[in-house]
Amino acid sequence: MEFVLSDLCQQVLAARGAERPVYIQGGGTKRFYGAGLDPDPLPATAILDMSGYTGIVNYQPSELVMTLRAGTLLADVEAALDEQNQMLAFEPPRFGPASTIGGCIASGLSGPRRMAAGSVRDFVLGAKLLDSSGEVLNFGGEVMKNVAGYDISRLLAGSMGIFGALIEVSVKVVPKPFQEASFVLDVTEAQALKLFGAWRGLPIPITATAWTGEPGQVGRLHVRVSGSEPAVSSAAQRVGGEVLPDEQAFWSSLRDQTHEFFQQRPIWRLAVPPQTPALDFGPTLIEWNGGLRWVSNVPSAANLRDRIARLGGHATLYRYDSKAADLPVFHPLEAGLKNISRRLKQELDPTGIFNPKRLFPDF
Repeated sequence: MEFVLSDLCQQVLAARGAERPVYIQGGGTKRFYGAGLDPDPLPATAILDMSGYTGIVNYQPSELVMTLRAGTLLADVEAALDEQNQMLAFEPPRFGPASTIGGCIASGLSGPRRMAAGSVRDFVLGAKLLDSSGEVLNFGGEVMKNVAGYDISRLLAGSMGIFGALIEVSVKVVPKPFQEASFVLDVTEAQALKLFGAWRGLPIPITATAWTGEPGQVGRLHVRVSGSEPAVSSAAQRVGGEVLPDEQAFWSSLRDQTHEFFQQRPIWRLAVPPQTPALDFGPTLIEWNGGLRWVSNVPSAANLRDRIARLGGHATLYRYDSKAADLPVFHPLEAGLKNISRRLKQELDPTGIFNPKRLFPDF
């Protein structure tokens, strides 16, 4: 695949010489996420297509480490892991068969198991990045502790490609649980949040939760527990409710966002402290034991963000058909944090050619 990498480097150098923006694309399944691309559709010359740079570079099941080229299909990654009874603990959303591992890391999105396992960046051990000078930079490695100072490889998780093209990534993988079971309870939003608080103080191996419903009305609370057979049996008695018969289909619909709730527009993604009370924004989907709220009925984006910021969280305009030109998709960062991102951008992409304005409206 050396000729593919060389070709990618040449494309970047040509774009830099012509002062032309470069939009990084793998499977194209996450084009909806972030600020809209301008112009859209993009000319072919503006797209750095990573889908041809594929393959598992190294996989050591006994070491729980896998190194992959960025264009490798997520389906292929999971198939290889499944043969060893292992998995990606953060359950990245699969938005279609073309989803790639590079897109998973660059978007920084995690699925239902994030509440128990951790986020995408928690599992990134190392990365290779193609910068605007056409050089490949190496960060991190294939072990947990190998970095002094800034851990750039983990900063790339959720960066939306603004620092450069992710060429290769090393991730930590985990064994699959011995057993899993899911249960359904009919409770209101307030009751669900109260249960979340109680469960957080108990030794229950809960690995996913999801409540859907209207404020003040009885909704459906789904709970997944994972672990050894005795642990799952004990958790079942504490959680209660009815057994969810086709649990895999339900959790996959949440992970891949094919659940009917995600058909609404617009959809806001609210990350808040888990103990945050009900927000009363109409139909709501709550995940991560209360830490992630999905809402659609938002009268004022500015008021929403002010309220969420006061609670210690942030609000993302996740999916939309249209929006005001001055409304940023991502919650504005504090000045100090934004300056760090700006300085890193200037260091890795001084000409500003990679995914301009995809993450921040001003660079």
